[in-house]
Amino acid sequence: MATPNVVLVSLLRETADRIDTGASYQWSHFGKCNCGHLAQSITRLSAEEIHKRTFQKLEEWSEIPEEYCGITGFHLDYVVDALFEVGLTREDIRHLEDLSDPKVLRHLPDGRRYLQRNQRADAVLYFRTWAIQLAKALAETVPGEFHLPDESFVEANRDEQNVALAY
Repeated sequence: MATPNVVLVSLLRETADRIDTGASYQWSHFGKCNCGHLAQSITRLSAEEIHKRTFQKLEEWSEIPEEYCGITGFHLDYVVDALFEVGLTREDIRHLEDLSDPKVLRHLPDGRRYLQRNQRADAVLYFRTWAIQLAKALAETVPGEFHLPDESFVEANRDEQNVALAY
């Protein structure tokens, strides 16, 4: 899983908020899918610019980790470099597009253990759950420097449809 850091936690939260508040979400579009939305947060490029930069080289985001070469830059450009620079791993990118990381899924509320990769609410839930897990890991490594919400506040703010996890 990604290296816990304040920047990544903030970017995951920002991405969840953007998707949750109605940003265009389209799983089959490189700039509007799960990875595309996180790439927007990281690079500040538009969905269209991300799509243009990646669509010519890839069929889907999960190909990036297979064809990445940090030396040659093969099938990799600024957008993907930015994902790695904030602490994401190749596995994170694979799992993000499919919302499938078992380390994130086991922390979903209400006993859920599966999310659909092309569902807006599921993407929001995944981003928020991942951010919470990274924030908890960060709080353990930097006590007193990184504050988490009270667990009762998180529990009280869960909604079965939207699961608005507080952070």
